[in-house]
Amino acid sequence: MKNNMEDIDKLIKETLTQEEAKFYDELEEQNIFQMVLGLFKGKNKWIMFLMNFMTLVFFGLFVYCAIEFFNTDVTNEMLKWGIGALVFLFGVSMLKIFAWMQMDKNALLREIKRLELQVSSLSGRIAD
Repeated sequence: MKNNMEDIDKLIKETLTQEEAKFYDELEEQNIFQMVLGLFKGKNKWIMFLMNFMTLVFFGLFVYCAIEFFNTDVTNEMLKWGIGALVFLFGVSMLKIFAWMQMDKNALLREIKRLELQVSSLSGRIAD
């Protein structure tokens, strides 16, 4: 299967101009670190910086609540600090899920661009 995909990629690159081939190469599959760094590019990078800042704040508050939970002997206080710790831990989890969804969205957009480029390449080949 890999040879077949490499053959298709080679065929597509042959039909593209140099500029289009360079763009096609940029759409290759990314590893996890490239995907994470890709979150901080584009129009919405500010929201990712804000989300990561809030994740750090929520994690700090979670740690504070957890420490206070273990430092008290009063049951009502333990309930308050324990619920606070859970709320902040859920907040961290939701922000991380948001980031993973954005990474998935970026991967899907990259694949859609590859398909568009392939379709335009094949349509140009058919027209010739």
